[in-house]
Amino acid sequence: MLDIEYIRQYSALVRDAVRKKGFQVDIDRLLALDAQRRELLQKIEKLRHEQKEGSKVITSVPSQERAETIRFMKKIDDRISTFATKLKPLLAEYDALLLQVPNIPAKEVPEGHSSEQNVMLRTVGQPPRFSFEFLDHVKLGEYLDIIDVERGVKLTGNRGYILKNDAVRLEQALLVYALDFIAQRGFTIFTPPYMAQERFFFGTGYFPWAKTETFQVSDGKKFQHLIGSAEVPLTAYHAGEVLAIKELPKYYAASTPCFRTEVGSYGKDTKGLFRLRQFHKVEQVILCENSEEVSVHMFHFLLKNAEEFLQSLELPYRVMRLCAGEIGAGQIEKYDIETWMPSRNAYGETHSCSRFHDFQTRRLHIRYKDSDGKLRFAHSLNNTLIASPRILIAFLEVHQQEDRTVRIPKALQPYMHGKEYIGKL
Repeated sequence: MLDIEYIRQYSALVRDAVRKKGFQVDIDRLLALDAQRRELLQKIEKLRHEQKEGSKVITSVPSQERAETIRFMKKIDDRISTFATKLKPLLAEYDALLLQVPNIPAKEVPEGHSSEQNVMLRTVGQPPRFSFEFLDHVKLGEYLDIIDVERGVKLTGNRGYILKNDAVRLEQALLVYALDFIAQRGFTIFTPPYMAQERFFFGTGYFPWAKTETFQVSDGKKFQHLIGSAEVPLTAYHAGEVLAIKELPKYYAASTPCFRTEVGSYGKDTKGLFRLRQFHKVEQVILCENSEEVSVHMFHFLLKNAEEFLQSLELPYRVMRLCAGEIGAGQIEKYDIETWMPSRNAYGETHSCSRFHDFQTRRLHIRYKDSDGKLRFAHSLNNTLIASPRILIAFLEVHQQEDRTVRIPKALQPYMHGKEYIGKL
């Protein structure tokens, strides 16, 4: 969420951000509501001051004047009530509009409204050239008896899947390896709740934009939402708290199941393991001081973690700088890592690295005291370390051998009990 004072001062910049990101937000209406809100609040505050002063002298007023003073005080109270009644619906509209204002893209972010305007920064590793007819991950998984999409769809409907045998071991090995990898880099690892209250989805900026993308659960009395990423509980972990600057940065990571309805992706990537409603992910989250320099450094630290993890798995990938229309509402900058997937004959997005400045922390009220004792909102950042089974597309296809086995890179072999290949049982 942007500070309303910032929106007032830099309204042209905010309007341009709305345009660049392709959102529909009436900034003029928001500013008009803000002016009305401030006017009503000033009137209420002035009347409350008069009320307070009147309360101080009422006992010293001669008895013959006291009744008149009480009537005057009652009129003040009625006026306060009238203004408060006008303020309530105005605040509801104001708050709803303020929540819809997107963050300002960094100056480095290119303009554009689709992936065609994203900019490739680098490629790492060479896509394999097969001397044999390779199988896509579904056919290979069926041959090895480790993937069953057909029965997964039978059980859950569209975008269902089942992992079996060595695919289960492989996924678990990747997730445990990822946690060990990130813990060795100073991250505190968590098992957070897999559902959260709605206010924390608003706090992290998933709502109001992605509300239809989340599953809602209820115990019959209240609703919560299943997380689509550990970003929600990890970022909200310090909601409402004031941290000391010496506590920063906070390095957090978690391995969680994730759930997304994918209602906005109807008809896209319906085959295989690319776009699913249920998956597992290890997420990295950082809270740091309110400094552009520090924030940029942390952004590249998160990116480096993901790149070096992929390199250890010997998977070719490329890094993309996303254009303004692709980075999301809360992000000021976002890079995607896309890993090579032979069956798609293309790189497919497997990681998203984002920085937000204080967009999330202002909503979540996460502050710290700087070296001068001043309260400031922290900066927040996040990036995927691994998401499965999407990463299995690249892993199984890139590492498949002519005899239909799958080679396990050395870094992962200890997590597969020393196994060097996955073969048919």
